[in-house]
Amino acid sequence: MLNQKDTVSETLFPHPFSGAYWRAAAAEMKNTRVLVFAALMIALRIIFKLVSIPIAADLRINFGFLVNAVGSMVFGPVVAIPAAAITDTLGYLIAPNGPYFFPFIFQEIAGSLLFALFFYRARITVRRVVLCRFSICFLVNLVLTTPIMMLYYDVFYGRYYAPIDMLRIVKNLALFPVESVMLTALLRAVIPAIRKAGLVRCDAEALRFTKSTVIALVVLVVLSTGLAAGYGIYSYNNTSLSAAYTASERLDANEKARALYLSHHPEEGNGDDLVVIVESAYPRFGSDEVTYACSVYRADVPALNQRETEGGVGLEGARGYSKSKARADSLLELLGTAEWVEKGSAGVVTYTENAAKK
Repeated sequence: MLNQKDTVSETLFPHPFSGAYWRAAAAEMKNTRVLVFAALMIALRIIFKLVSIPIAADLRINFGFLVNAVGSMVFGPVVAIPAAAITDTLGYLIAPNGPYFFPFIFQEIAGSLLFALFFYRARITVRRVVLCRFSICFLVNLVLTTPIMMLYYDVFYGRYYAPIDMLRIVKNLALFPVESVMLTALLRAVIPAIRKAGLVRCDAEALRFTKSTVIALVVLVVLSTGLAAGYGIYSYNNTSLSAAYTASERLDANEKARALYLSHHPEEGNGDDLVVIVESAYPRFGSDEVTYACSVYRADVPALNQRETEGGVGLEGARGYSKSKARADSLLELLGTAEWVEKGSAGVVTYTENAAKK
């Protein structure tokens, strides 16, 4: 006859919002068999990282999520967190891909934690699998990853490469239903063996696609398509083209803006002491309009020339500045700002200025 402790250990929980659930999850940290299994899953996840398929810079397709799902189902959320951290760290040390960036560890942890919260000590159904995969694709791969990638590109490259964001959205949208079916098939195949080994308490009987689960999958695909489309339009309208400028592109844009400013101020002559910086360039979805904004500075040319002889940035270098660098340079005096709209072949259609506040 089972004592109370054994009864709790065999319990399946309808949700993770109970003290008994977290006590069971914490107890796995003392279970030698579970910890050995976790080590095996870490090794397999690292191997899958090595065989991922690159499709763009910092964007890959891999099937490590299958191993992650099985592992998290067995050892639960408490073990999942350190296992994910170890996987991320060892994965980078064994096969580094670009500069190390600590915040990426939160992506690994979040994915493992969600798998554990959906699958550990639960009655696993197709609907639960689909909802789990949708949650990870949306909350982790899109919502969490986007600001991390923005920070990564800003820290190491000084810009955010927006096309990567849209490619990641398309990838997750396209693979979500496929990955849901793959994960369902895998769990149905491995749960009986893992249950026989005494590592899980659930069974695979509910892992069958029915009419209602197919409908649920289609609804989530439609929902994710709508969310992706909405985000894509928002991102397109609110991501400045100037964020992706190379050094030469930034210089060209700044010089074009200076020429435009001078065309409205003939009294400035050649504008030899002017520095004009394009601060933003926002396109409009469904239109060929782009709204530009710039700041106009008067440069202390003698001081800039002196600084250049000492190995610093001179006048020409200042004309290739970004917004933040221009604002931080004490040898540039802000005169005001300008904004204009360019529309396809029509060129500049509106132009306005504001003097700097004294």
